[in-house]
Amino acid sequence: MFDAAVASAMPARCVPPALPAPPKGRTIVIGAGKAAAAMARAVEDHWEGPLSGLVVTRHGHAMACRSIEVVEAGHPISDAAGVAATSRMVALVRNLAPDDLVICLISGGGSALLAAPPPGVTLADEQALMASLLRSGATVAEMNCVRKHLSTVRGGRLALAAAPARVVTLIISDVPGDDPATIASGPTIPDPTTREQALDILARYGLAAAGPVSDWLRNPASETPKPGAFEPEWHLVATPAIALEAAAAVARDLGYAPLILGDAIEGEAREVARTHADIAHRVQRDGQPVAAPCVLVSGGETTVTVTGAGRGGRNAEFLLALAIALDGAADVHAIAADTDGIDGTEDNAGAMIGPDSLAQARTLGLSAPQSLADNDAYRFFERTGSLLITGATMTNVNDFRAILIDGPRIAKDHRA
Repeated sequence: MFDAAVASAMPARCVPPALPAPPKGRTIVIGAGKAAAAMARAVEDHWEGPLSGLVVTRHGHAMACRSIEVVEAGHPISDAAGVAATSRMVALVRNLAPDDLVICLISGGGSALLAAPPPGVTLADEQALMASLLRSGATVAEMNCVRKHLSTVRGGRLALAAAPARVVTLIISDVPGDDPATIASGPTIPDPTTREQALDILARYGLAAAGPVSDWLRNPASETPKPGAFEPEWHLVATPAIALEAAAAVARDLGYAPLILGDAIEGEAREVARTHADIAHRVQRDGQPVAAPCVLVSGGETTVTVTGAGRGGRNAEFLLALAIALDGAADVHAIAADTDGIDGTEDNAGAMIGPDSLAQARTLGLSAPQSLADNDAYRFFERTGSLLITGATMTNVNDFRAILIDGPRIAKDHRA
């Protein structure tokens, strides 16, 4: 099911049908995100006519292209390579003509990779602030609101730099709700959020911004172009909902009734896990809201408020909390993984559990509650041999979770 979800969002499959017609003038390809290199390759493989450009992707997510340069940079914290690549990208789209076309390829991770600190704010200032935000439990929308106002390209400004050329943005969504203004901080989409909201977010999480950051957010120049400033042209080519439907089709073929709980679930990973466990218990107890054999499927992006000193991303934390809440329930297996192949900053996509996961851990001297309290889910699953390691998948439609509840197989009638 996980493989099917990832395959549905592979750029080679989803990008070509959305390509615009070649223009009278030049074609420039730009982009940012974990899928940017694979998206650029898909454009090259299906484009008639000359093109050039530059995309920036996370370290380890590069793919060889012929005409489009691929640069690797830091994620989830921006680095100097991202700053340099972003500067060159902006230079490529300046001074274009109305007959020229800019194809902008956007996917998750683009917020950090498109790094362009505003006047008076250093890269170190932005790095320190984002490191604090990542640990705070802030949602992706909240983090990107701040990011958009601490940049000269995010929040629609990249599109303004390319005017008067036509800008067509192709997007692989990794955010709950698929808001194009939030995905990669919407570099080519007008921004409805405000600098006042960015300041409120920092205050809400008790984050003291460095003097230059605070000064810039209080400066009217930090405000982003608002809806109506220009008319964006964008297309969602892959979404979490499409990925979950692809996984659900696999479940049906194997005789399991799929129940999609939602593709935009947010909240603390451990709280979301407890809710999912409650549903699984109800399935086993009452046969509701679906009877076994079944699979509960969900997507979205949970958060983790880090208070411990352990290792592990949000999917591993979700799964550890789920194992504790299921407490060895018979015939229940689960997976939680990030479709980009990287759970937070670790080398795993996620992990898997079964009915004997907690018992196995105890024989190894591991305490699941203590590991969860220390935000140490990675080491827990590493010790039990339950990590899911895929490497970079070259796409990203956010988290994938499936809880399989076994029972008598559904008989399938293939005569139709």
